[in-house]
Amino acid sequence: MSDNFTVVHRDHSCGARLGSLKTLHGSIETPIFMPVGTNATVKAMTPEDLLAVNAQIILANTYHLYLRPGHHLIEQLGGLHRFMNWERPILTDSGGFQVFSLGELRKISEEGVRFQSHLDGSYHFLTPELSVQIQQSLGADIIMCFDECPPATADYEYVRRSLDMTTRWAVRCKEIHNRQGQQLFGIIQGGMHYDLRARSLADICSIGFDGYALGGLSVGEEKEQMYGVMECCAPLMPQDAPRYIMGIGAPEDLIEAVWHGYDMFDCVMPTRNARNGMLFTSQGRINIKAKVYEADSGPLDPECGCHVCRTYSRAYLRHLYRAGEILASQLNTYHNLYYFLDLMRRMREAIRENSFIEFRKDFIARQSHNQSVKGG
Repeated sequence: MSDNFTVVHRDHSCGARLGSLKTLHGSIETPIFMPVGTNATVKAMTPEDLLAVNAQIILANTYHLYLRPGHHLIEQLGGLHRFMNWERPILTDSGGFQVFSLGELRKISEEGVRFQSHLDGSYHFLTPELSVQIQQSLGADIIMCFDECPPATADYEYVRRSLDMTTRWAVRCKEIHNRQGQQLFGIIQGGMHYDLRARSLADICSIGFDGYALGGLSVGEEKEQMYGVMECCAPLMPQDAPRYIMGIGAPEDLIEAVWHGYDMFDCVMPTRNARNGMLFTSQGRINIKAKVYEADSGPLDPECGCHVCRTYSRAYLRHLYRAGEILASQLNTYHNLYYFLDLMRRMREAIRENSFIEFRKDFIARQSHNQSVKGG
């Protein structure tokens, strides 16, 4: 049970729910998408831009901030909020995913993970205790337990051993966590195996955390597998605590997750795609690099109310991108984040009106129509 989370309303037609999550830096309306600010910055966005697109909470990365500039320096300078001039809530991930993605540059043991820095090749040893200590120094509102994230290709036995170690690490994280008011979330693993997911969920919930996250998704599995894990775990998760799915970001995946009753999400998709010229609109995804937009004086998305769509043409956005201008990344990122956060706002509104089933059907229908038009 979480003293900080309240389910405000449940849609009568499905599992979707509205929630309110209280933190030291303000309350968050859920369901919510968290822009990723890996290095204490959401790439191409100022804190003022993030406020303008109504980012309620952002995510920062323990691994990267530990290596540079260092958590002790950030703590000395007043903590992550003051360091980056962000007054709203921050969630930090544990660094586990980044460490385990290093492949040959890391070695796992029961005690922790020895790894080489991707910056200078120096060796480091990250333990559950150190991960929590770093996150406490950073001063995030919500921090994550250190876990192992096995690849989608891992066999059943490896995943079983991995999740058991993740559970033992979760106990160690909770034992050392002592920052008043800071919330600690546990992470459920188990790959694509429903029995292992149920086992991990029961074990992590028995330890007791402020919130619960599904890890190990969006790591190369098929969408049907991802959706299956969402559906399998949703009824087993605590009703009175926030539910977080880590790393998923495609709009259709967010809608599916909210449908099943999940509350929090993060992904680099809107920001990374923006820098690569892929933009999200009500008409589907647009590759702004395409020649078809060379002389297009219309707005990027006629249905979008963001500053970019109200001010600039598709032709100008294409020109900026092809010219390699920094402004291209700024405007593209602004729009994509506005789209994602406005999508979450519209989902919350539909839940409040008990019409999420219609919202979901309409989104799927429009997506299918846009794909058929493009295909034709």
